[in-house]
Amino acid sequence: MRIVPAACLALLLAVSLGAQPPEIRTHIRGGVQAQPSEKDAVLATVNTLFDGMRTRDRAMLLSAFEESARLVRVRDQNGTPAVTSVPMDRFADSIVAAKAGDVWDERLRDPEVRIDGTVAQVWGFYTFRLNGNITSCGTDAFMLLKVGATWKITQVADTQRRENCER
Repeated sequence: MRIVPAACLALLLAVSLGAQPPEIRTHIRGGVQAQPSEKDAVLATVNTLFDGMRTRDRAMLLSAFEESARLVRVRDQNGTPAVTSVPMDRFADSIVAAKAGDVWDERLRDPEVRIDGTVAQVWGFYTFRLNGNITSCGTDAFMLLKVGATWKITQVADTQRRENCER
């Protein structure tokens, strides 16, 4: 019977695709997967931001951003969302001015990357560690544009909470 081998092949294919770790899944309009190198380039830009935060390197941090980029923060203030917008140069200044010796370590877990031509989005759960201790977590949402051959962040929006960070 030809049906059994075809069914086994379909099952094997489904299992192998389903077993793929979430951090390497990439989605593009229409459900087609992006080339891994393009996804890697998008994530490398986000990691440049995080590396700049960890090393307190203002130039590195700002190199990840398009010049008009901004950071939008959503914080809970007594049950009411408070939204603030911070220019990236002011954010970079706050990183550099942090207490000497402090290490700001933000990392995404299982980020989802969507790419359509020269527009990309990265969405994921993050943890923020100060000197190795988790102090907050939430969701990071990055919007990026491809400028020439380089991905640049145009906007970062994030939420922040202090509970349920170990998931």
